Amino acid sequence: MTYKLVASDVDGTLINSAERISPRLYRALECTNGRYHFVIATGRPARWVIPLVNQLPFKPVCICANGAVVYDSARDRIIKNHSIQAEVLRAVVSKAREVLPVGVAVERCGTSVLDINQGCYVVTEDYAHAWDSTEHSVVDLDSALAEPAVKLLLRYEALTAPELFDLIRPAIPTDLVHITYSINEGLLEVSAPNITKAQTLKELCDDMGIAAKDVLAFGDMRNDREMIEWAGHGVAMANAQQELRACADEVTASNDDDGVARILERVFGE
Repeated sequence: MTYKLVASDVDGTLINSAERISPRLYRALECTNGRYHFVIATGRPARWVIPLVNQLPFKPVCICANGAVVYDSARDRIIKNHSIQAEVLRAVVSKAREVLPVGVAVERCGTSVLDINQGCYVVTEDYAHAWDSTEHSVVDLDSALAEPAVKLLLRYEALTAPELFDLIRPAIPTDLVHITYSINEGLLEVSAPNITKAQTLKELCDDMGIAAKDVLAFGDMRNDREMIEWAGHGVAMANAQQELRACADEVTASNDDDGVARILERVFGE
C-alpha cells in the first residue's frame, strides 16, 4: 500500500544516537519527497526542531510539544497551539505535589521560533534538569504558573518516568490534562486535555482530506502510542519501549540501524 502521509517521531526514531539524520535516511527522504506529505511529530518544543530541519532535504510541518504546537518550518510560523490555562496548571501541580515534591517547568509559545526563544522555558528553583540547559529562566512557582503554557513538566529524579507516571496519573483527573513521557528518567510531560500527537495529526489530516488508513507513523516511546495506534500502519523502532512494540503493526530496525529508511525504501521503492 502507498501512503499519503508519513509522520515520524524524532529522538530514538528519525535521528540516530548522535542526533543526526543518517545518509541512508536522507537519501530515502530525498528520493521519495513529493510522493507523500511528511510531518515531524515530537515532544520537543518548536525551537528544538530547527537543528533537525536543517538536516532534511525539505522543511516540513512539525507537530511539537506532543501535539500542543504546530510549527510550519518553511515559514517559521506557529500555526496552531493548544495551551493549558493558568488555573489548570496550578490545580495539576497542587495535586501532583500531594503525591511527591515534584519540580516544575513550563513551556510557553509565541508565533515563531524567534518569538518563542524569548523567555519561553521557565523552571522553578527545585527543578532538576533532565538535559543540559542554558536557555531557561528560574522563577518562583507562582510566577511559573501565572500564564498559560503549552507544556507542563513534572520532575522527580528518584524515579523512572513509568514509575512516576503510575503514581501521578491516578491523582489527576483525565479530563483536566493529558500526561505522558518521552524519556525513561523521572519526567512527565503534561498537555491540555486530549492533546496528543495523534489528535493534532488527525486535525492536520482532516484539513488535507487524508484518512487514518493512509498514514504511516513511526515512534519509540509512550508519547507516540496514540499516534501509532491511530495511524493506518504504526511502526515501532527496535529500540522502542515494549509497550509501544506490543501495540504497533510492525517493528523495524533501531534508529541507529536505519529503521525508518528501511520502511520507506520498502513502501515507496529504493
